[in-house]
Amino acid sequence: MVLMSEQESKIFLVDDHPLVREWLANLIHQQDDLVVCGEAESPEQALDLIVKKKPDVAIVDISLKEGSGIELIKNIKSHRLPVSVIVLSMYDENLYATRALRAGARGYITKRETAQNVIAAIRQVLEGKLYLSEQMKALFTEKFVEGDTAIAGPSIEKLSDRELEVFKLLGEGYETRRIAEVLHVSMKTVQTFCVRIKEKLDLATATELLREAIRWHENQQAS
Repeated sequence: MVLMSEQESKIFLVDDHPLVREWLANLIHQQDDLVVCGEAESPEQALDLIVKKKPDVAIVDISLKEGSGIELIKNIKSHRLPVSVIVLSMYDENLYATRALRAGARGYITKRETAQNVIAAIRQVLEGKLYLSEQMKALFTEKFVEGDTAIAGPSIEKLSDRELEVFKLLGEGYETRRIAEVLHVSMKTVQTFCVRIKEKLDLATATELLREAIRWHENQQAS
């Protein structure tokens, strides 16, 4: 059991990989002024524990057991919980950083970053600032100066947060029924999302949709 002092900032970890949580906990506990106050692997468990533990910062993965990190961030915001969220994810920040910030996150960092940058992100967010990579800062600045249409993004950016979650789960090999269970929606709703995704990505069949989802997921894994 880790004892907390009044001078320490409390960090809560949300990731469905025990090894990632262990690595983060070890990293954070090396800091004199930071302490891990709790962990969770699913959005529902995380929300309950965040209410009880009252952390200063929550580090949240995009892809979680039984749900979505983006939806968890939205729920934290809608409950008006006084916790700042940093997303730590393997997924491309060009696609997810804007979505995470729009949902209510205060920072976005990829799992390819160094331990030093993870700590820097925590400290910056604790100071009330946003944390983004230099690449994302440059991209946001360019969008602000020239307008969103000045930067032609990949067609995947056309998808809503929920549609992107369905697309991602398809790429990970989930069947429609399992996607419905994970997202806590009906199979009909998932099928409706699939129809919208095909329209937005200009795909004719379910087979093309599945092939594109798998290809995208493999690219994300390799990047």
